[in-house]
Amino acid sequence: MVTSVQGSTPTSTAQPTTAASQLSATQDRFLKLLVTQMQNQDPLNPMDNAAVTSQMAQLSTVSGIDNLNSTVQALSSSMLASQSLQAVSMIGHAALVPGNQIALSNGQANAAVELTQPVDKLTVSISDANGNVVRTLQMGSQNSGQIGVTWDGTTDTGSTAPNGSYSFSAVSQLAGTNSAATTLSYGMVNSVAQSQSGVTVNIGQMGDFSLSSIRQIL
Repeated sequence: MVTSVQGSTPTSTAQPTTAASQLSATQDRFLKLLVTQMQNQDPLNPMDNAAVTSQMAQLSTVSGIDNLNSTVQALSSSMLASQSLQAVSMIGHAALVPGNQIALSNGQANAAVELTQPVDKLTVSISDANGNVVRTLQMGSQNSGQIGVTWDGTTDTGSTAPNGSYSFSAVSQLAGTNSAATTLSYGMVNSVAQSQSGVTVNIGQMGDFSLSSIRQIL
């Protein structure tokens, strides 16, 4: 398995420099306009001190907002780099993420179901690649939270299913009303990628997931 960390930390100083240059240019234009306005004002009707003060306050507000934006961008870049370093430690570990795949190997398959509330009955159906249900697990009443699903490879007919990838679904029942439950799958973290939108981890054929999607790391 090839593990890699993709992407790079946005550490360039080009953006802050550009922002500073734009702010300086804006201040220069404002001061030039203000001086020109004062030089060409009507001597009999000069500018009110309150008006001048108000315009200076507006410039100060714009400068403060620009500085705040620069600070937020710097914090965001720092957090992104920190998340990347933390995510690297996940490479080579199994992660539990939203999905409907369950892999059977030597009579052992594990997955999970996430419930937002207690249920009277939980039913898990496991299907083969052709969509045929090979095993139905009646898991009875369950509390809210993550419910582990374990399958030993035995089918409903009593035979042993071959190793491989299967899909599964879950239906919960509360007070006679059925509703779909969130299924969670285990997969191996292969790599970590970083972009402006955040840090993601790649879990093989299951695709890319954000850090907030990961429910558990083994």
